[in-house]
Amino acid sequence: LSTAKTLVTLPLSIPVMKLSIAVLFMTLVSSVNSFNMVQTSPVRQATSLASATATTGVKRNKNFAKLAGGYLFPEIGRRRNAYLEKNPDANIISLGIGDTTQPIPSAILKGLVDGAAALGTKEGYSGYGAEQGKAPLRERISEVLYNGLIDPSEVFVSDGAKCDIQRIQNMFGPDVTSAVQDPSYPVYVDTSVMMGQTQELDEGKGQYDGIVYMECNEENGFFPDVAASPRADVVYICSPNNPTGVAATRAQLEQTVKTCKERGSILVFDAAYAPFIRSPDVPKSIFEIEGAKDCAIEVNSFSKYAGFTGVRLGWTVVPEGLKFSDGTPVRQDFNRVMTTSFNGASNIVQAGGLACLSDEGMKEIDNLIDYYLENAGILRKTFTELGYRVYGGTDAPYIFISLDGKSSWDTFSEILEKAEVVTIPGAGFGPGGEGFLRLSAFVPREGVIEACERLKKTMKR
Repeated sequence: LSTAKTLVTLPLSIPVMKLSIAVLFMTLVSSVNSFNMVQTSPVRQATSLASATATTGVKRNKNFAKLAGGYLFPEIGRRRNAYLEKNPDANIISLGIGDTTQPIPSAILKGLVDGAAALGTKEGYSGYGAEQGKAPLRERISEVLYNGLIDPSEVFVSDGAKCDIQRIQNMFGPDVTSAVQDPSYPVYVDTSVMMGQTQELDEGKGQYDGIVYMECNEENGFFPDVAASPRADVVYICSPNNPTGVAATRAQLEQTVKTCKERGSILVFDAAYAPFIRSPDVPKSIFEIEGAKDCAIEVNSFSKYAGFTGVRLGWTVVPEGLKFSDGTPVRQDFNRVMTTSFNGASNIVQAGGLACLSDEGMKEIDNLIDYYLENAGILRKTFTELGYRVYGGTDAPYIFISLDGKSSWDTFSEILEKAEVVTIPGAGFGPGGEGFLRLSAFVPREGVIEACERLKKTMKR
């Protein structure tokens, strides 16, 4: 204000006076703002402090407190990012998470584009659809992927197999016992814990009390003897398996179905990697096994079929004749879960799903699968020639490598630091995965070749 007073008392020309008035105005505004900041700052600080420290009267779900650490794949991402922060010029190649990398093929892409364009026309616009999925898509899934073994009414179209596993758990609730392969995809265990099916984590074993862990190792071909395991209400089997890459034989699945029927268990069969099966004697669906419709649910996804990991489209098959112990159809309750918590898969995405199941779309899918299997073959050959025991990579996109007892997390860190290649430690899939490393074939070809050259040096024996 003293500056303003000085300016006013000077003899000024008209232009200078205008400038001086402007300066005076800005000075006053600045003074007022400074005053306001001083006045309001403590309030803002108090609000910020309260937000940072405030708690509610709501108790945390005790089951979430049981979960061990973070989910595996975000943890891998965290460690990768931490390495990049220290080494910003690093050229990292990821053989880690099973995320597709090739573009969506043209015929399938056209289905998505046409589905989106239709929404801009009077004739093609559609709003909410059936929560179970569009009838034409359910029919094509039944015809093309199951050869009519299941009825379209038994197909529930969704936004992916992972989401459906959680929905299945919601349907079963907390009062069931689940059995999982060890090692296995972490979602089966984590959702069981979230639902309250387990007790605390046994730190010594690295396993939750209340879950049946079915041992999968080199001696049993990485497929469990379900009959020799304690009975469970719900048995989760993934084939081709993540992480081991091993596909179950017909005889193994026949024995599993037989055991589940005898025990009154429900088998949840995760067939997300079915399109990678090239061996003619290996079943792609549990419903190829006689009696499976009496005891099994199957989950599947277009993610690996057509590069839909970011598009999101899957399905679950719940046979009409499958019933709970009180005679209630399982399909009835799963339908209730879907209609209550899901508004149906995107209309655009379902149009893409129909394109996948066209003759041209299926050819494009075969070409995509062949590409990734060739990558798997390169990885498998590299580690076989290095002298490692290698599993998977023939009917699956994953390679499972024995480290002869060496820590899988230590090996992960060593490879990241020395070769700048991201892998997945087997221990992340359960205690049965310790001493193994999983590699993914979902990488551009040049990345696979370069990664193998680096790994030949880092992993040389």
